[in-house]
Formats: sequence, C-alpha cells, structure tokens
Amino acid sequence: MVPVFAKPKMMFSLLAALALFVSCLFAPLLNNAKAAAPVKGDKVAAYAKTLVGKPYKYGGTTEKGFDASGFVQYVYQKTAKVKLPRTVADQYKKGQKVAYKNLQPGDLVFFKLDGKKVSFVGIYLGKDQFIAATSKGVKIQQLGAKYWKPYFVSGARILS
Repeated sequence: MVPVFAKPKMMFSLLAALALFVSCLFAPLLNNAKAAAPVKGDKVAAYAKTLVGKPYKYGGTTEKGFDASGFVQYVYQKTAKVKLPRTVADQYKKGQKVAYKNLQPGDLVFFKLDGKKVSFVGIYLGKDQFIAATSKGVKIQQLGAKYWKPYFVSGARILS
C-alpha cells in the first residue's frame, strides 16, 4: 500500500520548518568563518597603529621619520604589498573614491589643509578615527574633530 498524504500543506510546513532549523544550526559556523578571515583593510589599520609615536620628518619614508604620504606609502607596502605613489596628490588619484559615511578601515582619507589642493593624507581606522604622520609624529586623530572635518575632501579605497 502506498502512503497518501492527506494534508500536503502540512508536509510543506514540516519541510520548511526543518530547513529553517538546519540553517539556524549551521549559520553561526558560517558567520564565524567569515569573521575569522582577516580583511586586508583591517590589517593595514592594525599595522599603522603599531607606528604611533614614530617621529615626523619632512620627506620621510621610514620608521626613522615619516611625512604624511611617506607614512601611507610605507604602511601599504609593508602590509598589503601595494606600491603607492610618493606624493599626496598622486596618491589621491589612486583607488575608488569613498564618501565620509562609507569609509572602512584601511581606506585613505584626504584633506585640503590650504583650501586649494589636496595636501594631507591618513589611513582610516574605523569608529571615526584615522592615523597619520603629523608635525608631532604619527598620531591617531578624530576625523570628525573641529580641526579635521572642514578640510576633509574624500576617502579612497585602495584594497577591494
């Protein structure tokens, strides 16, 4: 005798519930695998933080002393093996432009400090912070601070 299901809607509901149960059971495993995979931008940001306190040096491109573009160039070369141009203006031409609200760790942040041309660059860290080689050395700054926000021009995503 072949079993006949008198209520196909009930069978469908049972299968849907089983599928939902199985997906809920394995979802945490899949999410943890994604979270555990290091994101390139996070690696750039984390390495940049290790350089806090390094001195400023006009034209500097090493840990003995950095200027703004030299710092960015150094960090990207060390962490992502990406060779960026030497000057802020040339770095500004690279990558995909990113709005303030869409910045992610590792993105470059550009400023017009003189109001005329892009003249300063840093690396976005997340949580409205960036790191840069200032005249007082490598420091973490608040992007939304009264000093920086008016000069912000754009972000640039170098790593996809």
